[in-house]
Amino acid sequence: MEKNNELRLAVLIDADNVPHASIKAMLEELAKYGIPTFKRIYGDWTKPTVSGWKNVLLENAITPIQQYSYTSGKNATDSAMIIDAMDILYSGRVDGFCLVTSDSDFTRLATRLREAGMKVFGMGEKKTPAPFITACDKFIYIEILETENEQAKENRKEKASPNSIKKIDKTLINLISSTVTDLADESGWAFLGDVGNLLLKKQPDFDARNYGFKKLFPLIKSTGKFDTDQRHTEKENIKLVYIRVKN
Repeated sequence: MEKNNELRLAVLIDADNVPHASIKAMLEELAKYGIPTFKRIYGDWTKPTVSGWKNVLLENAITPIQQYSYTSGKNATDSAMIIDAMDILYSGRVDGFCLVTSDSDFTRLATRLREAGMKVFGMGEKKTPAPFITACDKFIYIEILETENEQAKENRKEKASPNSIKKIDKTLINLISSTVTDLADESGWAFLGDVGNLLLKKQPDFDARNYGFKKLFPLIKSTGKFDTDQRHTEKENIKLVYIRVKN
């Protein structure tokens, strides 16, 4: 999978639409893709519904942005987050954004940021609507993230069965097969890294962890539908993995 640990990321969190208990796991996940240069969270901090966030902001160096709800039924937090995102975009100080929310209202923002050449990561719960997921370069479900908090681990185990872990079905097999075919050489072999990147472009929320695997390779091997070949390189102990659809 494509990763760039030098990407400067603006992390913008919608306090109304994501749980505070997984914030450490979210930030650890983001460290795989870049360096958070902005970490801001938006909400009406006078409301008891976001009180859980207050205890984790300082230890994770997240800046709270106060936004009062001027009118009942209207979400002023969304507007504040969108305005800040555009200000950060035009500052030229970041290479990408991480929008932490389960709200489809940010779909147009994600699209606009990508139009400007930004890499856009999304993080949210499984309830996140498909339009927002599709608008991101990569979307990560909060439920699959590991955490050091033992209580959170126990809670996640309960959620993981059977609602959180997806089954490997015909749709997934067809998606992987078509992707391998798109990239295959004359012998039918495709480099696994390229397969992973194209899978993300086709389906931004694709993640081996959604199916109970830590990496793409063991997921593909488990299906029994693909041949695999690990090829040696000039560098010692480094192998390149190639796959092809079984005849």
